Amino acid sequence: MLFAILIQVGTNFANDYFDYQKGADTADRIGPKRAVASGLIFPATMLRATWIVLGLAFFVGLGLLPYGGWKLLLVGMMSILCALIYTGGPYPLAYLGLGDFFVVGFFGVVAVGFTFFVQSGFFSADTFLAGSAIGLVINNLLVVNNYRDVEEDCRSNKKTLAVRFGRKFSLWQFRLQTVGSCVCCAYMQIIHLRTWVLPMLIFTIIGMRVSHKLDKAVTPQEFSSCLNTTSIMVPAFGIFLCIGILS
Repeated sequence: MLFAILIQVGTNFANDYFDYQKGADTADRIGPKRAVASGLIFPATMLRATWIVLGLAFFVGLGLLPYGGWKLLLVGMMSILCALIYTGGPYPLAYLGLGDFFVVGFFGVVAVGFTFFVQSGFFSADTFLAGSAIGLVINNLLVVNNYRDVEEDCRSNKKTLAVRFGRKFSLWQFRLQTVGSCVCCAYMQIIHLRTWVLPMLIFTIIGMRVSHKLDKAVTPQEFSSCLNTTSIMVPAFGIFLCIGILS
C-alpha cells in the first residue's frame, strides 16, 4: 500500500513540474490550482521532491521482493519510469494521447493484478477483470480533466484524446468506460453466480448523469462539480467491489 501511495504521489509531483515546464499549466487554468504554476512551490523544489518520493517508492518496493520475486522489481522500475515519462521526457505519454492507456494499465490492471500476486503467488482472470474495472473508473477522472482543458492543451500542443478527437469523443469515452467497468463486474458475477454486482448498476446511472452535466458544463464551478462527483465514484466503486467480492 505504501509503494502504491508513493508512486501516486510521485506521479502527481512529476506531472505538476513537467506540465509547468511545457506550458500546459498557466494562470488561465480552469481546474484546481497546480503548486508550481500557481507559484506555491519553486520548480526545482518540486523536481527534488519528485525524485525523493520515487526513490522512497523504489526502496519500499524492494521489501516486496521476497514475496513476489524479480517480477516485482521489473514492475516497480516500470512504474517509476512511467511516472516520469507520463508528462516528462522527449515523448511524454500524456502529450501523445497515450495517457489513458497508461492510467487503465498501471493504476488498474497492474496495480490490482500485482497486489493480488504478492499475496497469492499467482494471477487469475478475476484479477484482470477487477483491475480493468478499477482502471476504467479511475481513467474517467482523466477524461473529465482532458475534456475541460481542451483549449489550454491545444495551445501547449498536448495532444490528448480530447484534443485529437474532440469533446464528443470524450463524452462517449466517459460513458463507455463507466458501462465497461460494470460489465467487467457483471461478468465476474455470472462466473461466480453472485448477486453482489447489482449495486454496480448505480454507478452506471450516476456516470450517465455526470456525462450529461459535463456536456452542458461551461463555468469552472460546473466542471469542478463533474470532477468532484467522478472523484467520489472512484473510492466508492472500489469499496463496493471489495464488499461484493468478500460477501
